[in-house]
Amino acid sequence: MLLIVLVLYLCPVFQCQTEDTEFSEDVDFEEEFTTSNMDSNAAPLRIPRQVKSLLTKETKPHIQELSVQTTIISRYAFTAVSCSMLNRHSAATQGVFQFHIPTAAYISNFTMIVGGRVFPSQVKAKEKKMKKEGGENNGKKNKDTPEPREGEMEVFRMEVTIPGRNRAMFLLTYEELLQRRLGRYEHVTSVKPMQLVSRLNVGVTIVEHSRITYLEVLPLRNGKTPASNGNGNADGKIGPPVSTIVKQNETFCKITFSPNIVQQAKIATNGMLGEFVVLYDVERETGIGDIQVLDGHFVHYFAPRDLPVVPKNVVFVIDTSASMVGTKIRQTKEALFTILRELRPNDHFNFVTFSNRIRVWQQGKLVPVTPNNIRDAKKFIYMISPTGGTDINGGIQTGSALLSNYLSSKEESHHNSVSLIIFLTDGRPTVGVVQSPTIIGNTKAAVQEKFCLFTIGMGDDVDYRLLERMSLENCGTMRRIPEDADASVMLKGFYDEIGTPLLSDIRVEYSEDAVEYITQNLFTNYFNGSELIVAGKLTNRSSDLLHVQVTASNSERSIVLEKEVSLLEQEQETERRLAEAEAGPKADGYVERLWGYLSVKDGLKGRLRSQTSGERENYTQHAKNLSLTYNFLTPLTQMIVEKPQVLADGTLAQTEAEATEAPPTPESSNQLSEDDNSLTPQSLHRNEPPKPISAVAKATSGVSKLAKKSVTLSKTSADGDPHFVVEIPHSKLTVCFNINGEPGHVIRLVTDHKHSGVTVNGALIGAPAPAGSHKEQRTYFSTITIVADKPKRSYIEVTPQKVILDDRDRMILPSSSSISVETANLGVVLIANTNLTVTIQGTIQFVILFHHYKNPAPFQRDHLGFYIANSKGLSKDTHGLLGQFLYEDIGLTQLPGNFSMAGENSTRETLGKNITLPSYHALKVKDRTVAVIKKSRRIYSGKQTVDCWFAKNNAAKLIDGQYSDYVVSHLFDTGDWANGTNSH
Repeated sequence: MLLIVLVLYLCPVFQCQTEDTEFSEDVDFEEEFTTSNMDSNAAPLRIPRQVKSLLTKETKPHIQELSVQTTIISRYAFTAVSCSMLNRHSAATQGVFQFHIPTAAYISNFTMIVGGRVFPSQVKAKEKKMKKEGGENNGKKNKDTPEPREGEMEVFRMEVTIPGRNRAMFLLTYEELLQRRLGRYEHVTSVKPMQLVSRLNVGVTIVEHSRITYLEVLPLRNGKTPASNGNGNADGKIGPPVSTIVKQNETFCKITFSPNIVQQAKIATNGMLGEFVVLYDVERETGIGDIQVLDGHFVHYFAPRDLPVVPKNVVFVIDTSASMVGTKIRQTKEALFTILRELRPNDHFNFVTFSNRIRVWQQGKLVPVTPNNIRDAKKFIYMISPTGGTDINGGIQTGSALLSNYLSSKEESHHNSVSLIIFLTDGRPTVGVVQSPTIIGNTKAAVQEKFCLFTIGMGDDVDYRLLERMSLENCGTMRRIPEDADASVMLKGFYDEIGTPLLSDIRVEYSEDAVEYITQNLFTNYFNGSELIVAGKLTNRSSDLLHVQVTASNSERSIVLEKEVSLLEQEQETERRLAEAEAGPKADGYVERLWGYLSVKDGLKGRLRSQTSGERENYTQHAKNLSLTYNFLTPLTQMIVEKPQVLADGTLAQTEAEATEAPPTPESSNQLSEDDNSLTPQSLHRNEPPKPISAVAKATSGVSKLAKKSVTLSKTSADGDPHFVVEIPHSKLTVCFNINGEPGHVIRLVTDHKHSGVTVNGALIGAPAPAGSHKEQRTYFSTITIVADKPKRSYIEVTPQKVILDDRDRMILPSSSSISVETANLGVVLIANTNLTVTIQGTIQFVILFHHYKNPAPFQRDHLGFYIANSKGLSKDTHGLLGQFLYEDIGLTQLPGNFSMAGENSTRETLGKNITLPSYHALKVKDRTVAVIKKSRRIYSGKQTVDCWFAKNNAAKLIDGQYSDYVVSHLFDTGDWANGTNSH
């Protein structure tokens, strides 16, 4: 077995996820993104899947690492995929990155790093002319394509030429809101690299506000059935996939799946491991539900429980055309038999079948659920025999008339009931009315908003756009059943979701003066095990209270729930829970992005339902603007990707398209050996181009907002020319001082080399002082280095123009790009021309601000500002100009007037009289007393003012030792503090 595994591993199959006729039965996805090989700025497209015969060639790149990391914050999931490929050979070759993503998700960024250079993407509005060029007719989503349904997958694909003996890294992020079905949230990660991968890691982190009441990791799933997961137990039960580790507390859970090569081979020797599925649920709040507030937005989760079931009136309209013969009709019958057994005594039902002709089981009525009626219905189903064509319009019209007439005759007695049609077909209309617009119009006229229409499509030959429009315009939903899926299981599952209505006519309303824009807040039905979600944007409010009202009907009466919510308290509670869970940078702005996600979904649905061109255009523009704001790849946007051009000699060409490329340095080499380890980025944020254009202007502002949020964690900083501000946590004081250094000096800002291994140094650059200034010159930080020596050495060197990251591999990132990568040792989030956030060992966090001048005065220089955002992880022996104060206990006192800064008697004799000077404020630092005065300082690029106690004279007596003690020999000096540790 070991020999087989080694042979399989060394056999270079190349794609992170690929296609091959040998494994075509495992690839059941209908669409994929792709790019043209002819265009250097090509847009990924979705095209119909075509199974290709690709023979393994040893000249293709080899996948070294595949990492898929998801963070779920209150149902909203951020997923970051990174795939590292190595071209072992001297000649350039094609590498293909391919990954399955949920169709309900929106891609928010894609970046390639080839040969150490960064090639970003940008999301732009889709041009209408693309339709004429055939761009929208190649199977990708066009403007009329319905929104994909949750739980399905499609493929993102990108090809790139990798120079000889070089690596390519593909970084993809996408976002989705998990839907609650049957009392569970389901998150699916595709793990199908099509080969054994030496470093394979899947991580799912769940951060919830409410207690997690249910958690299960399913066996690996291929299609809709569990696959072998190499973890069978002695009793025959199949548990989570082998190597799965779950760590959990009440509101937080971290799940990792990282099988080694042998474990992968036991699951599937072809690398098609399957889908990694996590199910969970949370505790429900009684009453109005769970409301979370953050950054001027809110999200409201409403899922009441312990309600009586509302009776339902249901008509099943079933396709019995000739194409249903065989497995389809057999599985449909099995599902209907099961559904019949689960109808409740107060329900009423009937069946309609359609092909060339329409058949009704019980003419002109719906019948109650009795043993005899159930028996007769089973006989009717059993006798169904597929034949003829497909009269979709006739089936819908007959079923609608049946239900409508029943409701009209029984209006009073069935006032508190839910009525619906469940419509199933496996094909397109071939008999009767065949034009989709006519069918849609006829359906809407027949339904008349009296009941809801739920549509189900089976297989590949279905007009899903037609079914989507029919259901959307009639308060229902559409579900797809793949050709090779178990239709009986999926039909029964879909019925279970809608088979237990608890509420109808739900309306959720909020204070008009407090809410600027909300997502869908009117819902026809609420089914058991589901959840209603409303998100909103708050106005610049004068009132802190948000009035929330929910009205609905159940089987017995009308329900009204009301509550006054304190926005400030809810925001503080949201922030507190996120901080306790250590949700990380993704938590910043998650409510706003969730609102943006739902708003785009609403806009696209409204676009499909629109009846006039003006209404359609309004929905289109709204959804498009939001897609651009949040950098979402949607049916209304396209992704333009810069691709490297490789010369005949195998090297990367210098082209204008490589706008994010940093100048090469002598130390950086693109030549790699096979034994080198690759970078492991695990998170990626949106990417904006260095040259702003109108199509992404709003997206840029959205990124900046997230950056601002991340730097407001601490005032402790060295910024400006330079001004130092120190927040003393133990004393709740803020202290400030200036350092008058010399150009060329390298200053030690933080040092904890012996413990955490972290050192931060800053190099000064000089500039003349402004006219009239008491200073002779100004100094600014021109370069800042962060060295992390544990668990092994890595560093980041930052200038106003670029960021150099060296951790196993060396990357040069221009400061004009927005990208986030995470390695085993470091996390780096770069927001274009704004700031850089560096996270070390998961908790230590520094923020560096970029200060650029378009038209600098003589005394201005492009420079950097340094902030300690989170010091957790630095030891109590930390030192440096800023580091020494992290654990210091400093007291503020008031000294009598006979004390001076020199320590001498300040009583003076004037004209024979003793005059006592006013008292002074002073700081007690260890055994030193430092006179201070009250000042104000502006931090965060002037966006915040802080009051602080200012120490003069280059911080004499405030800092340990003298300024000269903090001047080091070079930027990468990690020597210990010369005067010992910072003992307390």
